Amino acid sequence: MKKPQYIDYSSLNVFSVFNQTDIKYPIVLSVPHSGQTFPPAFFEMTNLSLQDLRANEDLYVDDLLSPLLNNSMTGIVMHMARAFIDINRDQIELDDHMFEDYPSDKIIFENSRCRSGYGLIHRIAGDSRPIYKKPLLYAEVQERIKNVYLNYHKNLKKLVDASVKKFGFCLVLDCHSMPSKICSIVDENSKIDICLGDLFLQSCPTEISDILKNSLIQKGYSVLKNIPYSGAYTTFHYCEPRQKIYTLQLEVNRALYADEKTFEKKADYARLQKDLCESISELAKSL
Repeated sequence: MKKPQYIDYSSLNVFSVFNQTDIKYPIVLSVPHSGQTFPPAFFEMTNLSLQDLRANEDLYVDDLLSPLLNNSMTGIVMHMARAFIDINRDQIELDDHMFEDYPSDKIIFENSRCRSGYGLIHRIAGDSRPIYKKPLLYAEVQERIKNVYLNYHKNLKKLVDASVKKFGFCLVLDCHSMPSKICSIVDENSKIDICLGDLFLQSCPTEISDILKNSLIQKGYSVLKNIPYSGAYTTFHYCEPRQKIYTLQLEVNRALYADEKTFEKKADYARLQKDLCESISELAKSL
């Protein structure tokens, strides 16, 4: 068996945790997809440029929320790029066709995300071009899972548990951005600025999600629930209503604040940042 190419994870800033010792509100922000870091060895596996690989990145979501995280809001932000490993997937969502040595005794996981190329390890970039020059080694991907994926979720769970211990409950707000083309495909006649996903009322009480929804609507944004996204792995995995642990997925239309081709911030960026942080702060203080 070939040895996986060595990646020194100890030299990488994998994620950052904010305000974990002084939790002021029963809300935890999770930002899994805005990272831009790739290990240098990764670029030996692909012919794509950094610009190509960033196509599915949640542009600037970490920066949009930085006024909250740098002040008093508890949260965790992934720095590793989504194209390296997707934190918002189940760890078994692996496409066996991507490996040269996928173990015969392992489950072959079939779902729409794996088939389309966007499982735990993305097979294709945003323009549908293959990311990898050749099949991956299973052991190398297991190292990614161990050092990045499991480490992130272990620390997110610690934050959730600390909130429950202090307040008796917790809301995990999983923060993302969505491509504008998805919004127009869903409804050509109306724009969708922000989507709040609650697994169709299963992961978060309406009285909680409506606080955020109504605050954003009052600021002039078009807000829909569960369209085009109702929630993914984090929303489902951390949702435990009987334990008073709720989850809500936040999706912001990227075209509101950035050019989706050049990644340049738009003139309204500061306004969106201010509005978004104010509305989330209102929600946190109301819990």
